[in-house]
Amino acid sequence: MKLVEVARRAGVVNATVLHHFGSIDGVQAALMTRMIADLVSRILAVTDQVSEPAAFATQSTEALFDAFEAKPVARLAAWLELTGESRRLTTVREAVRSVLSTQMVEQTGLPVSVVEDFILLCLSMALGAGLFGATLGSLLGRPESRARDMALAILQRRVDEATLALKGG
Repeated sequence: MKLVEVARRAGVVNATVLHHFGSIDGVQAALMTRMIADLVSRILAVTDQVSEPAAFATQSTEALFDAFEAKPVARLAAWLELTGESRRLTTVREAVRSVLSTQMVEQTGLPVSVVEDFILLCLSMALGAGLFGATLGSLLGRPESRARDMALAILQRRVDEATLALKGG
């Protein structure tokens, strides 16, 4: 989409969009920043709904997959990476820090590096499933949700293993 199209759809003149965002890349980065903020809000809201760290991990991971399952989110993230604009997404680092600073993460007793690695894995799998999961599933004669379901099952096993290890099992 071109900057002039963004302006037209927003009902403003091109100069207004240019003034606020600088370029179409700026619009895309701002949009991704907003989407990340919304996702973090959804994940942090999970802490109000659950009392166990394992349930938090499960539900927040599902929220992450839900976010990337929306094609525009996954596609925009991929576009920013492919165009070299992903460097603008420093909000991802802040988003991860927000999640890491929750009481729920502290209750796990896991080292921060382990939780960060889990988040990295979740983000990578959610993006892949969001971009290609349904298409590849259909091409291979599998249900469109198969990649997502398998990824969530793998991640759930990691949560279960960590929970068991913390309980001394």
